[in-house]
Amino acid sequence: MIAVALALLAAVGYGLSDFAGGAASRRASALGVVAVTYPVSLVVSLIAASIVGGDLTAASLAWGAAAGVAGGIAVWWFYLALANGPMSVVSPVTAVVVAGIPVLVGIATGDRPGLLAYLGIVVAVIAVGLVSRESDETVTGVGHPRFTSRIAWWTVGSGIAFALSFVGLGQVETGTGLWPLAASRATATLVVWLVIAFSWRTVVWPIRSLLPILIGIGAIDVIANGALLFAYQHGLLSLVSVIAALYPAVTVLLAVIVLGERVSRVKLLGLLAAGLAVALVSLPG
Repeated sequence: MIAVALALLAAVGYGLSDFAGGAASRRASALGVVAVTYPVSLVVSLIAASIVGGDLTAASLAWGAAAGVAGGIAVWWFYLALANGPMSVVSPVTAVVVAGIPVLVGIATGDRPGLLAYLGIVVAVIAVGLVSRESDETVTGVGHPRFTSRIAWWTVGSGIAFALSFVGLGQVETGTGLWPLAASRATATLVVWLVIAFSWRTVVWPIRSLLPILIGIGAIDVIANGALLFAYQHGLLSLVSVIAALYPAVTVLLAVIVLGERVSRVKLLGLLAAGLAVALVSLPG
């Protein structure tokens, strides 16, 4: 199934981007990282769009731009939640919201997956929550933050905004190439830089040696979002979104393979559930 393959490519791209971005954020603030990667992704998407071609329509550009605004806001709120709240709660809650909302929107607007696909959706949402869960050992300490009502608003809000970004890309009609993606990257970059303008003194800018990694992240971002855009044009919003939302599993696998990190039983269960979910969604019926 083309849509599932493209959604998996998107998940791999998102997971790889998160892994590399997380490593880069150890030597720069998260806003400092996206301040570079987003403009890079805009340039790469414009080049790719001109090569791929496609019709420039007002509707497709509007949906792409809306998806970018939602994505930019999502990144802002997500980083606020992570910076001020417990990662062990913020990360899985955001991931589950991102996975769940597009499924509900898709079904509400006419998606009718088969019985096995419905089961796969449920398993995938559970898998996303499990693999996104941080162990207590990595987040507790003297200054362990509380999950206050403000953190909850940022957490849920970022999940909703990420989900709306998915939904926006899912509304783009076929034949428009990657131009909607370029519009999305343009508005996302604008939002991020507006946030940076109001928090300039708190931004820790990346050092020059990180630029090759950040350029790579920007390019991978275009590949992932481009794959997702085309996946929506070949499959159901609900199924494509929930497969793409499995990207935390890719990040965990990379941490194991590249960094030699040990996997907790919870995350291992999540990885197994993610594989089962993909299999169920891919089966006919």
